[in-house]
Amino acid sequence: MTPNTASITAPNVSTTRSAPRSADAQAFAVGTTGAIPRGLGLSRAALKENGFEGNAGQTLVVPTTRGVVVAVGIGDPRKATAADVRNAAAACARATSKRKHVALSIVDAVRLDARAAAQAATEGFVMASYRFQELKSSPISITSELSLVTSAAKARAADAGVARGRSTAGAVVLARDLANTPPAHLTARMLADRAVAVAKASGLDVEVFDKDKLEVMGLGGLLGVNRGSTEPPRMVRLTYAPRNARGHLVMVGKGITYDSGGISLKPSDPMHANMKMDMSGAAAVLASMSALKALGCRTKVTGYLMCTDNRPSGSAMAMGDVLKFRNGKTSEIHNTDAEGRLVLADGLSLAVEQKPDAIVDIATLTGACMAALGPKIAGVLGSHQGFIDQVVSAAKEADEPIWQLPLERSYRRLLDSNVADMKNIGGPYGGAITAALFLNEFTGDVPWAHLDIAGPMNVDGDEGWLSRGATGYGTRLLTNLALDFSRPTARPAK
Repeated sequence: MTPNTASITAPNVSTTRSAPRSADAQAFAVGTTGAIPRGLGLSRAALKENGFEGNAGQTLVVPTTRGVVVAVGIGDPRKATAADVRNAAAACARATSKRKHVALSIVDAVRLDARAAAQAATEGFVMASYRFQELKSSPISITSELSLVTSAAKARAADAGVARGRSTAGAVVLARDLANTPPAHLTARMLADRAVAVAKASGLDVEVFDKDKLEVMGLGGLLGVNRGSTEPPRMVRLTYAPRNARGHLVMVGKGITYDSGGISLKPSDPMHANMKMDMSGAAAVLASMSALKALGCRTKVTGYLMCTDNRPSGSAMAMGDVLKFRNGKTSEIHNTDAEGRLVLADGLSLAVEQKPDAIVDIATLTGACMAALGPKIAGVLGSHQGFIDQVVSAAKEADEPIWQLPLERSYRRLLDSNVADMKNIGGPYGGAITAALFLNEFTGDVPWAHLDIAGPMNVDGDEGWLSRGATGYGTRLLTNLALDFSRPTARPAK
């Protein structure tokens, strides 16, 4: 894998003209129509007798004297998309998880461009193989080698696709590893140290700001959230600056390494145990940026990771306190569990000072967004429709579901405070919108989009290319956004 990967073992992926003799599993993509691959050794009638129709994601495993052969459903091969190939490869990974070396024939089975097909197959297989095992006493074994069997005519394009897929899937592995790591094993300082290591391996410039520097800079939001913790905060600034950049994009990630709710203590339920994942936004920013050089991105990208935990103690931020942010605005605290917007406010203020072409922030921000859209879909809100459209397009390409919510400006009065510029919450309804309106106070006139990923940050079980636990949602979305970024033209949001 590429240098951006974390500590888990992931399959190595390469292309080959025929199945290697060392392969103990040979998998073949089979459509609902068309010829059956000869190497499968089964007729369509025999497949149907065993309940296999060739539908997308179906698998049928047949033992042989040398291992297994596997039929992998691809649906209609004439219409198969990158998402179909990604999910088929993911299904193959799970069906062959006990095998060391898998040979998969799928690139030539679809009409999709060979580079796109090979990239999607690589992504699907690697991401579905993922397991967080760093703290296991007896780690499970996973497939160590994937050979994508392609024709000579498509070999060059397939090789390029595999290289891209290794970079993008490796970034997701990194984001998942970070988000799955328990809070005692990933404090703000540890996350900053990890960011430095990743940056050096990925060709990024990196700066780390400690508590003393943050105080001088006036980052009252980040410092306020950190007040209850024995662990000091960190802010990390990452920079990717190619020659002759065609635009400048800033990404801001929420990096709450553990969120107890502070004085507004969360209930002791399963969701509380997942609050180690409240830094998923920062993980996605770091991970996506780690892949930019390898992918030849032509956009300048600056990333801000706003890192601290949120704990209750005698020194913790209290309801009624007022915080002053980097841009001079103030907020009265009415709920210490609405802390993500407080650290993002400082990050967005710094982003505006860069005078970029656009800003995107990403955060596990509100339960309200999950209530509105469920656990699979992220919300996007923002100030500029053209830029939001770019975000939605990047999400669609990544097969990361997203839905635009309205930035209803009449709701801004719900944030009014008697003693400060605003409160940090806006009442019991429309919480995803009022949270975005709070953030909008720190984005100036720069085109801005906000990603609320509270729902899809985590899955309870394997599904498609998702593996149980942290999903790494937003990593490939942000990568796609940077790769295809264009300067937004004047166009307010809907």
